[in-house]
Amino acid sequence: MMNPIVKRIELSDGRTITLETGKLAKQADGSVTLRMGNTMLLATVCAAKDATPGTDFMPLSVEYREKFASSGRFPGGFLKREGRPSDSEILTSRLIDRALRPLFPDDYHAEVFVNVILFSADAENMPDALAGLAASAALAVSDIPFNGPISEARVARINGEFVINPTIQQLAQADMDIMVGATLDNIMMVEGEMNEVSEAEMLEAIKFAHEEIKKHCRVQMELTEAVGKTEKRAYSHEENDEELRKLVWDKCYAPAYTVASAQNPNKHERIEAFEAVLTQFLESLPEEERDAKAALAGKYYHDVEKEAMRRSILDEGKRLDGRKTTEIRPIWSEVDFVPGPHGSALFTRGETQSLTTVTLGTKLDEKIIDNVMEHGTERFLLHYNFPPFSTGEARPQRGTGRREIGHGNLAHRALKKMIPQGYPYVVRVVSDILESNGSSSMATVCAGTLAMMDAGVTLKKPVSGIAMGLISENKGQNYAILSDILGDEDHLGDMDFKVCGTRDGITATQMDIKVDGLSYEILENALAQAKAGREHIMGKMMETLSEPRTDLKPHAPRIEVIEIPKDYIGAVIGPGGKIIQGMQEETGATITIEEINNRGRVEISATNKASIDAAMLKIKGIVAVPEVGEEYEATVRSVMPYGAFCEFLPGKDGLLHISEIDWKRLEKVEDAGIKEGDKIRVKLIDVDPRTGKFKLSRKVLLPRPERNEN
Repeated sequence: MMNPIVKRIELSDGRTITLETGKLAKQADGSVTLRMGNTMLLATVCAAKDATPGTDFMPLSVEYREKFASSGRFPGGFLKREGRPSDSEILTSRLIDRALRPLFPDDYHAEVFVNVILFSADAENMPDALAGLAASAALAVSDIPFNGPISEARVARINGEFVINPTIQQLAQADMDIMVGATLDNIMMVEGEMNEVSEAEMLEAIKFAHEEIKKHCRVQMELTEAVGKTEKRAYSHEENDEELRKLVWDKCYAPAYTVASAQNPNKHERIEAFEAVLTQFLESLPEEERDAKAALAGKYYHDVEKEAMRRSILDEGKRLDGRKTTEIRPIWSEVDFVPGPHGSALFTRGETQSLTTVTLGTKLDEKIIDNVMEHGTERFLLHYNFPPFSTGEARPQRGTGRREIGHGNLAHRALKKMIPQGYPYVVRVVSDILESNGSSSMATVCAGTLAMMDAGVTLKKPVSGIAMGLISENKGQNYAILSDILGDEDHLGDMDFKVCGTRDGITATQMDIKVDGLSYEILENALAQAKAGREHIMGKMMETLSEPRTDLKPHAPRIEVIEIPKDYIGAVIGPGGKIIQGMQEETGATITIEEINNRGRVEISATNKASIDAAMLKIKGIVAVPEVGEEYEATVRSVMPYGAFCEFLPGKDGLLHISEIDWKRLEKVEDAGIKEGDKIRVKLIDVDPRTGKFKLSRKVLLPRPERNEN
């Protein structure tokens, strides 16, 4: 007999979120069905009973999937079934993961699998904003150790007002769209895009989201109590040797601190110096104990190394590479670095380097989006690649990973609003990371800006980005904010966040907080320091290229756009595409046409202006309305005894009567030297009101002979 337990969350606008457990997927460790309107998500969580021997990390796997049936659609492709996760599904999985992962106990190492499935969707409620809540609720009704609950909420600002979990229609009008993940007490994760907002406005949005999230967390706590899962399972996933731990700390801390405070700017030399400390310690152990204690000693030394680096920064203000906390690494950049693409830039900041290219295309190059919740096209594409050699790793590259999709998405969000509305080109930006030691996604933003300006893309404003870090203790009583963090500083820090924007405001951000108790005051100070760093980087970029080039590269496609009346779209295309295909073959231009707002939008592209002009002339001819009194360049299509039929506009023929060819009397049309295929200048002199037939004249354009009075 089923006995489901139901809890409800009332949103401020009157909408309701329902959490139900005890009906579906009861063999999972925890399962919750979330409903909002007609949107329905099933979240399940399963954890292994024990940790795999030798595991010293949190093996968490989060999978968010959307069923096409949820919106009454068939999947595309031959198999007509769901395939690998789409980019949007991967990005939602990452949002859930980033909020959950820091809250598992440090010593919990059992494999945990979180699955969130969209079974029903509607046209209003966006499931990605609800997935984090569903996942946390599934953990809340399980016995898996978890220091939650958490929830996630989307905040949009529409006409100056903040809205929680806006509808799809509302989001289209927003100038701010951020996702916030938080516990009852602390912010854990922020990600979003904005239309050049201030730091203060962004903080206000985060606070607004947190107040809503607190309600979600309280309801989950009630749910935990209702199902009787307040006591979590016992576990023992670590075997420790306290004597060895103390020995590692006693012998290794001082030399590790020396390395951390040596301020060596070379990443690989620092790594080797830290490794040498551990090697020396292991060699000091009795040979018969060395192999048995190596793994535990390495684990304890990792904590020693981390603490040494943190103390060097907090106590002496000494960063690993010798910089001040507000100092940005040396920056140099170059544009037009690669001749083949339509634009390129090489951006280097310290030991992080991005080679970014830009390709310009036509409507035919648009990305087709066919997801469950979104179908349409995308005209601005950004792809991010992170090959292993960028960090000196000797391993194969196995396709595009989730990290690459996430980093590329952040850079995409940072730049896309700077593409002018109605820009005729499809733009593809590709960032290849050649070196990496911190913040390659922000290097992508900077390199992407420069590459697009090199390509002649008329950006509204240039965008720069910076990655920031934070090291704190005593719940933020003592802290250091680090500008332009290294990879090691990201690892050892308590917060890392990336901020992108123009000189006038933020366009995108991503924030991950790994500790409890960070105040909004610290966040405010961190954002202010990030702004100063962003402006410094922007200054360096502008030294390389301060504005978009006035012209495209010689080998870039040229595009001209013309709007035509809706009624003429069919005439331009022709039966089965015959007319438009013929024009493309004849002119060498690529022609695309689509209906937008009851008008036909025609794009004509080619690598030379002559082809574009020829195609433009033909299209204008098709859509032109013949006017009596206008002159035209006509082509003789056929010769009859009584005159010649001439095409004076594409698809429009008129009769040039034999009497209108010349002032003198002609017995035959051929007497005037006119034959099929000839091009002659004519004037439209009349349109038959009854039949609509066109009457042409050649003689009115010729000098009239003087009359002989004799």
